[in-house]
Amino acid sequence: MANIRKPPTMADVARMAGVSPMTVSRAFKRDTSVSQETREAVLRASEELGYVFDSTASNLRSQRTDFVAVTIPSINNANFADTVRTLSDGLSERGLQVLLGYTNYDVREEERLIEQLLRRKPEAIVVTGGKHTPRARKLLSNAGIPVIETWDLPEEPIGHVVGFSNALAVRKMIDHFVTVGYRKIAFIGGDADRDTRGSDRRVGFVAAMKDHGLDATRLIAAGPPPISMREGANAMGKLLERFPDTEAVICVSDLSAFGALTECQRRGIEVPEQIAIGGFGDYEIGAICVPSLTTINAFSAEIGAKTAQLILDVLDGTLTDGAGLITIRPDLILRQTTR
Repeated sequence: MANIRKPPTMADVARMAGVSPMTVSRAFKRDTSVSQETREAVLRASEELGYVFDSTASNLRSQRTDFVAVTIPSINNANFADTVRTLSDGLSERGLQVLLGYTNYDVREEERLIEQLLRRKPEAIVVTGGKHTPRARKLLSNAGIPVIETWDLPEEPIGHVVGFSNALAVRKMIDHFVTVGYRKIAFIGGDADRDTRGSDRRVGFVAAMKDHGLDATRLIAAGPPPISMREGANAMGKLLERFPDTEAVICVSDLSAFGALTECQRRGIEVPEQIAIGGFGDYEIGAICVPSLTTINAFSAEIGAKTAQLILDVLDGTLTDGAGLITIRPDLILRQTTR
C-alpha cells in the first residue's frame, strides 16, 4: 500500500520564498501590503512545492466564506449553463466562487437546498424563478445576506431581481404570428405545477390569444420538465391528431420545438408552409437546424453577468437604496420556421 505523502505547508513555502508565513497568507489573499515582486516569489514557491492555500482558518477569522450559493432547475439546460458561466466569471474576478444546487424543477427540493446552502453561510444566494414554498421564502427573507431571484419578475420580490416577464416574452411571438396571418395557434408546454416559468409562458399565450379574440384552448401537455426533444415530438404528434387544422404552434423551449419540427418532417408536413413553429431560449440547435427555428432570446448570459455585478455592488455597499431590479428585455428572433 502506497504511503500518502504529507502535503507542503505554508511554512515550507515561506522558507523557499524567503518570507514569513504571514506574508504567504497575505500574498494569497492579494493583500495590498505585499509587493508584486514578493507575491510572485510566493506563487513560484507554492507552484514548485505543489502547495494549495487553505483559506478555512482565514475565513473563520474574517467571517467570510467567499462563495455565492446558486440554485438552478436543470444542469443540462444550455440557458441555465450560460447564466451560471457568466455569473461565475463575474464573481471570480473578485475571488468569489459559485456553490451550485440542482432543484430538478421541484420547489420542495429547492427548499431543502436553500436550507443546506444557507447553513454554509454564503456571501449571497441566487435562486432561479420567483415562486417558492412558504418556508423557502421565509428562509430567504431571514437569511441576512443578499438574495437575488433570476429568470422571472416576481410579484413580491424577496430581495433583488434580475429577470424578465415570461408571459410578455411569449406575447411577442403571438403578436408576430397574428400579424402575419396565423389564427389557429397552439401551445406545447410542460407540467405547469413544476415548471413555473413554463407555466407563465402558457399564461402569456392564453392572455395574448384572448386579447386578439382568438381561441386559446389548443394546449398540449408534454409531461414533467425538463421537456426533451423526444417529448416535444410526441406532443407535436398529439397536437396534429387533436387539432389537425392548427396553423402555428409555440413550444415552451427550443428543444421541444426542435422535436416538434422533426415530427412534422417525419409526417411529411412542410414547415412553415403547412404549420409554423416557434421556440423559446435561442439554443444553438435552433440556429443550425433546417429550417432554422424562430425563437425568443432571453439573454441568459446577460442574466448571469448582471447578477454577478449586482452582487458585487451590494457587497461593496454601492447599492444601498433598497432592492435592485434589473429587467431583461427578450428579443423575438425570426427564422425559417415561420413566414
